[in-house]
Amino acid sequence: MNKIIKIILFLAFALSIVPVTLLANDQIRIGLLVPLTGKNSEIGQSIIKSARLAINTINNASIEIIPKDTQSNPEVTLAAAKELDNSGIKIVIGPVFNESLIYLDELSELTFLALTNKNDNFSKNIINAGINATSQLNAIKKFIELNEIKKTIFLTPDVSFKNEIEKAISNSKIKILENYVYNTDPTKLTKQIEKITRYDIRKQNLEDEINRLEKSEQNNKERLIERLKKRDTLGSVKFDSVVISDFDESLKSVTTSLLYTDISPKEKYFITLNQWFDESLLKETSSQPLYFPSANKDNYDEFSNEYFEKYNQHTNQLSFLSYDLVGLVYYLILQNNSVVDKKMFEKKTLFKGKVGIFEIKNNKINHILNFYKVEDGVFKKVF
Repeated sequence: MNKIIKIILFLAFALSIVPVTLLANDQIRIGLLVPLTGKNSEIGQSIIKSARLAINTINNASIEIIPKDTQSNPEVTLAAAKELDNSGIKIVIGPVFNESLIYLDELSELTFLALTNKNDNFSKNIINAGINATSQLNAIKKFIELNEIKKTIFLTPDVSFKNEIEKAISNSKIKILENYVYNTDPTKLTKQIEKITRYDIRKQNLEDEINRLEKSEQNNKERLIERLKKRDTLGSVKFDSVVISDFDESLKSVTTSLLYTDISPKEKYFITLNQWFDESLLKETSSQPLYFPSANKDNYDEFSNEYFEKYNQHTNQLSFLSYDLVGLVYYLILQNNSVVDKKMFEKKTLFKGKVGIFEIKNNKINHILNFYKVEDGVFKKVF
């Protein structure tokens, strides 16, 4: 534990006041593959700006970022990557989108820190550096264990990333009762939630109990009946927490369906994936408290403010992540005796950045995330 603390303290120092003389004789050239033209050009420009912020923070004139335009196109991405390879660059941050990775295994001498959070490529030269599902479920698992939650179900939409969730459940070894895959069509969703929550049975239980009391000779039956008529259902469900693997309006549709079937977040834990502090959730008071893993909010707010002050523009999550990746590459080069090669990512390493703690092992990056809840219209840190 002391060793971990020392590493983290060193990293915090390294990212803030690294001496300019460090590595002064060695030029550190980092490639950057981002969309600079086309429909995603704003994302690419914001990533370049955040990389500049990181370089200014490190304060070492030896670092140089070489950006190349991918146009969000796999073939263009490959051509741009070849240009970086021919110029002697070994480490590349990017590309942004998973679809742009498909040809990059051809360039085995380059290592790509892709900004995607998917974890489904098997190319040894590509490291997906986004906040993947396994990192998120590791944080959810910690929350479940801390609160001694025994019965957890997953609700996963029948969309492209459902396989990611299934793999993450396996990788994290989180204990669950079942992973239900649901149809995102609102007309079908509610029926599915009704079945999962035994809504019809619980509703019938209520009607039966009211009928029983009405026919009974109990002295206080009027008071009991009046109390029951204020309820929607009677009876329990088999879970005490539900993890909703969804986002945006689809997430809200699921929580609405749960509320309709008389499942309240005041009685059962409502947990979801990283929502990046989506402020629209603050207005959804009926589905609060709502819990989720995420990056460090204080750091995210600090970075967003710094970015806005510098560029008079709002930032995004990919910019936040790319800021850390510049610092991560720089730190690993220092740890590797100023040698830029694949060995940098093979050793087990902890790196504390703005997002949080990166855990690197065997060419894999996971994030040790914080945990938050939406309650009373604000985001509150849990751990």
